[in-house]
Amino acid sequence: MPRWEHGSEDRLKQAAMELFDEQGFANTTAVEIANRARVTTRTFFRYFSDKQALVFADAESLRAALVERILQATTVAEPLQTVMGALAGFDWESLGSRDVQRQRGAMIDANPDLLERELIKQQQMADEFRRALEQRGVAAHVAELAADVGIQLFRIAYRRWLAADHGEAGLHRFVDEVTSTLAGLVAGNPSAAAT
Repeated sequence: MPRWEHGSEDRLKQAAMELFDEQGFANTTAVEIANRARVTTRTFFRYFSDKQALVFADAESLRAALVERILQATTVAEPLQTVMGALAGFDWESLGSRDVQRQRGAMIDANPDLLERELIKQQQMADEFRRALEQRGVAAHVAELAADVGIQLFRIAYRRWLAADHGEAGLHRFVDEVTSTLAGLVAGNPSAAAT
């Protein structure tokens, strides 16, 4: 087996998702993932500290890309819209097909340790968004509210998008719907909040 075979990281990710799907996250070991990916266990640990880290392998690059979208936004006059635009405008399918993301989401929801890590990652992202908005001149308390609310709104929209059929509207529609729902709740309009 070559020492640094090209594409090892991608093969490890694919092998892990296949094994997690077949036998569950808890029942899958790093050794099994390495074997399925046709690499050594040492190679696995060169890329990932553990199998949990593999599940969140794209988190840092995703966060950096989204923060950059906020920093480069044309305007931050409406900070919540800036956050939602950064999230909705990202090419989420670059992280894997909707089916792969759906499978990953279900696995995280079913595993308390992964869910805890996911929630920590979301808060870290909100903190980065807040800092980016502040760098753009948004008041600290407004930036914090826009970042935290934006992350939660997007989380709901993203889950709805994953649950939808492939033929249904894109992620933007779900983002618009949850944003409108929030506006209805804030305005005290229960019929708008029911969408």
